[in-house]
Amino acid sequence: MDAARIVTQLNLTPHPEGGWFRETYRAGEAIEGSALPRRFGGRRSISTAIYFLLEAGQCSHLHRIKADEVWHFYAGDPLIVVEIDASGGLKTTQLGAGGAGSVYQHVVPAGSWFGAIPAEGGLFALVGCTVAPGFDFADFELADREALSAEYPEHRDWIRRLT
Repeated sequence: MDAARIVTQLNLTPHPEGGWFRETYRAGEAIEGSALPRRFGGRRSISTAIYFLLEAGQCSHLHRIKADEVWHFYAGDPLIVVEIDASGGLKTTQLGAGGAGSVYQHVVPAGSWFGAIPAEGGLFALVGCTVAPGFDFADFELADREALSAEYPEHRDWIRRLT
């Protein structure tokens, strides 16, 4: 199976942060106001899920959201998820089909800057992302290369690759 076939089969469309996606689930029940942690405003679905595909040469640009995001590996080649936490720590996690050092699932904590890139030599990776409370573009912030490089100069190489 190749990336173009998956994009067509799953009816994926371009994602603003890079790659291809399609929302597959949005909980019908919503929560709002005092039922949400302070970092959220307004109504949010309890949970959302998407398919997300990156091809060789594509990346998920560094961004952050206000909720935890669970990444699930489905098919293709390994994918490297890169995170910069609030204290400036850098973490890379390889999602993949159980090879050495790979995991099938990974949680990116709320508020971390994160992005992803296919592992070296990989053609594509198909993953899923689940967010709770549900994803809302009002909670999405795309990284600014210069500002993030100034704040975390020790991670300049990853920031350059993923912005």
